[in-house]
Amino acid sequence: MYLTQFRINTGRSEARRLLGSPHLMHGAVNMAFPELPSREGDGPRVLWRIDRGPQDRPKLFIVSPTRPDLTHLVEQAGWPTLETPGWDTFAYGEFLDALREGGTWGFRLTANPVHNIRRPQDEKDARTKRAPHVTARHQLGWLIQRQKQAGFAVVEKPVERRLTEHRDEYELIVRDSMPLQFRRSPAQRSTEDVRITRVTFDGRLTVTDPGLLRRTLTQGLGKAKAYGCGLMTLAPLGDG
Repeated sequence: MYLTQFRINTGRSEARRLLGSPHLMHGAVNMAFPELPSREGDGPRVLWRIDRGPQDRPKLFIVSPTRPDLTHLVEQAGWPTLETPGWDTFAYGEFLDALREGGTWGFRLTANPVHNIRRPQDEKDARTKRAPHVTARHQLGWLIQRQKQAGFAVVEKPVERRLTEHRDEYELIVRDSMPLQFRRSPAQRSTEDVRITRVTFDGRLTVTDPGLLRRTLTQGLGKAKAYGCGLMTLAPLGDG
């Protein structure tokens, strides 16, 4: 497994075009691999995420079972210089293997929190449709409901540090909730638009099942993984 960081140059028009279309970014990420892993079964897959850094300097993060080649992205949306290749790739397997039960980490997850609702056309119709969670309360609840099966527990705040009686129980921030609507292909005008709500979670977690957490980190969490959702990354906690 590999973890890759790519620095995006927003001064370039192609970079801005990619940032504005999850479908185009999905295609650009896929082009980094001569052969993509199968989506069937329980094997690792290619996951990606855009992080907005200081001064709005975005980075593309990719987790993948094979090493990517992002030369084409440097030419389109990067910083082509002789000194650096424009991206950094790290071996990820050793880090994943070292995860242990009880370990505590900072984490970031960009996801598409959804739930199923009954179709409104007919009360007798048992079919449902997928709808986004639109409030921070429900988005937080979506993640808490999945933490056990994902191999972690979000750290709970001590009672004396909670700012409110409800909805402040966890070391968790829900931010950058963004509804997105786009076409899979601009040429296919007859197809229905893709609609997702992309949300970023920042928080602290404790590892409860290292095997399940490794699966979460390499297979993603939730829906819309092709469109920049599902990738969770961990970071060591500071002494403060």
